[in-house]
Amino acid sequence: MNFMKLQEFMELVGQLKHIKRTGWVLRNIEGSETIAAHIIMQMALVHDLAECIVGDITPHCGISPEEKHRLEDDAMMKICQLLGNQGSNILEIFREYESQQSNEAKYVKDLDRLDLISQAYEYEKRDGTPGKLEEFFANTVDKISHPFLKKMAAEITSQRQKIIGNK
Repeated sequence: MNFMKLQEFMELVGQLKHIKRTGWVLRNIEGSETIAAHIIMQMALVHDLAECIVGDITPHCGISPEEKHRLEDDAMMKICQLLGNQGSNILEIFREYESQQSNEAKYVKDLDRLDLISQAYEYEKRDGTPGKLEEFFANTVDKISHPFLKKMAAEITSQRQKIIGNK
């Protein structure tokens, strides 16, 4: 696999985070969703859904992992109550992700980590600030365990190091 082409593909797909959906733009809707936001909703990636209530809790927030889990689980229960019978399915998916016991949950976690470093790399390139977001790489890259995603992370890191070396 050509990792340069793969990185180019990831950057291209990453543009979907910024492209507004035409129907909303034509109707002058402020703060309209992007194509990526629509795709994510369609795919029902529920692992971050609790954050719409509790916010993006990170280790730097001073909240214990146990408290974070409790807050997010409570939020998901509230959200899922809005969905009737479908809510229990979504809550089950969320809890499967949180438990990190299934291969699918571990893969989604690794994808989330890969997305984080890819986004950080994109910001450094866009802003001309190579190395500025080192903490995101230092705290994330080694946690990726899926072999293919680990290779992708290594390639992103390699390309980033070339830019840092040229600054």
